[in-house]
Amino acid sequence: MYGSSQPAAGHTDSRPTMPLANITIRQKDRNMPEMTGAEALRRSLEAEGVDTVFALPGVQIMAAFDALHDSQAIRLVSTRHEQTTAYMADGYARVARKPGVALVVPGPGALNASAAVGTAYAVSSPVLLISGQIPSGSLGKGEGQLHEVEEQLDVFKPIVKWNTRVSSVSEIPSAIHEAFKQMTTGRPRPVELEIPPDILAATGEVEILEAELYSVKQPADDLVARAAEALAGADNPAIVIGGGTLRAEAGPEIAEMAELLDAPVVGTQQAKGAISASHRQYVGVHYAQVGVSKELLDDSDVILVAGTRFLVPGFKAANGQTIIKIDVDQRELDKDHGTSIAIEADAKAGLAAIIDALRKGGVDNATGPGGERAATYRNKMQAFLNEKAPNQTTWVKAVREATDDNAVLIAGMTNIGYWSHVAYEVQDGGEFITSGYFGNLGFSFPTALGAKVAAGDRPVVALCGDGGFMYSPQELATAKQHGINLVVVVFDNGAFGASRWDQEHRYGDREIGTEFFNPDWDTLAAAFSIRSVGVDSPDGLKEALQEAVSLEEPSLIHVTLPIMAPPFQLA
Repeated sequence: MYGSSQPAAGHTDSRPTMPLANITIRQKDRNMPEMTGAEALRRSLEAEGVDTVFALPGVQIMAAFDALHDSQAIRLVSTRHEQTTAYMADGYARVARKPGVALVVPGPGALNASAAVGTAYAVSSPVLLISGQIPSGSLGKGEGQLHEVEEQLDVFKPIVKWNTRVSSVSEIPSAIHEAFKQMTTGRPRPVELEIPPDILAATGEVEILEAELYSVKQPADDLVARAAEALAGADNPAIVIGGGTLRAEAGPEIAEMAELLDAPVVGTQQAKGAISASHRQYVGVHYAQVGVSKELLDDSDVILVAGTRFLVPGFKAANGQTIIKIDVDQRELDKDHGTSIAIEADAKAGLAAIIDALRKGGVDNATGPGGERAATYRNKMQAFLNEKAPNQTTWVKAVREATDDNAVLIAGMTNIGYWSHVAYEVQDGGEFITSGYFGNLGFSFPTALGAKVAAGDRPVVALCGDGGFMYSPQELATAKQHGINLVVVVFDNGAFGASRWDQEHRYGDREIGTEFFNPDWDTLAAAFSIRSVGVDSPDGLKEALQEAVSLEEPSLIHVTLPIMAPPFQLA
């Protein structure tokens, strides 16, 4: 489909498992229409099925804004800070199951968005950041142009799968097409595209490319056969799932495999929702120091790992254990975690192939429902939570009881957000969103805004700390302006609570820099015409949240609670 030429500034991961697919402009057709670069951008986004762009205007991208004014297919959601554009694109992508698009100016605008792009990279979320640029004639000259950052492409290389800069109007459709290919094949991760303002304003002959459907990576037959043989002979198998299974929508295959093998299932925080928490084989999440995964895996002879790095705290593969890993990213398979059989494949395709091989080999789960081993570890997990975090998990349960099974929960970097990783049960149809290993304060509220744009009538709840929420309180205006009817829960303990707890337990009575002054939450919400209510108990939170999710308007619930131990700082 593509020829051999590509823009000189293009970047992709230089390692051989992530090759740069060629970008080229097809041979000119005599009937190719002329249009501006901005119109080519808009039409290319429409051709790829984009229906929403999250953006903040600025001089270098105003031509793109003007072109979007003519779109009947794309909704433009303007924000009050560039970080929010990319956070919203990430939240949108995770709920809509398709790429999210953010549009910002270069330099400070792009750098403001970088924390959100880094989050998308950490959680393998397909986000396209269109970052603009300074005029083409000034690139590389260090003239001090407005918003200039020398080698801006290099700034983003560590946190994107691929990026490039276009140098002509005719390159725009191919660059957009390649961006979507990169985001929707292999491991989905963010990409960045730079378009100088003179290219957006210029006119040229353009061919708009149609969107394509790409096949997923299939497993090798010989590796599938080896995996099936090992699993069929297992006495105590176990399954570990990660975010790759959720993105691949492999829930049915996980459930079938677990039932077929009578194998307990544990997951990472990114896998919550891949299989229902009420499934009889589901044990729970391993997170920080919390969970029973190490004990379960130590007690397993064959461990099937799908869509995750497989970093269970304290676990090390022992002699005699067989580790089978399925991952779409060969680099993860190359890491030494004691893997016996490494299968490069889409998680859904890999699991389905092994299930087929098991059934053809005579493995059948018709002898009974099973699940006794999983129940044992699930009960141990619950006993651990009851002993170590009864107060924290009571707050989490209040959130769960107040929301429907199809709710979307965004767990921020706050105590109740941390504990929700292990105590919030996601059922079929529900979703759970975190910032993954990036762990950045301030992500939950703006990410929830984007999630709600994609979620439609489904309830969306953001769990925020008082520290994290104050990264972007101005986005209450975005919620109000665009009718984004989510619920924001702000937990107020007057401090960066986890850091304050750490400080107190490591250094004694030597507080410095962790406590702060908070606004009057009701006054703050009222300034944006946002409904608000304050509570100070789990029952109060449950009641307030039940009411808030039933309303067709954005709401803020502020919760007063003490500083408590986070899961990663248990005594």
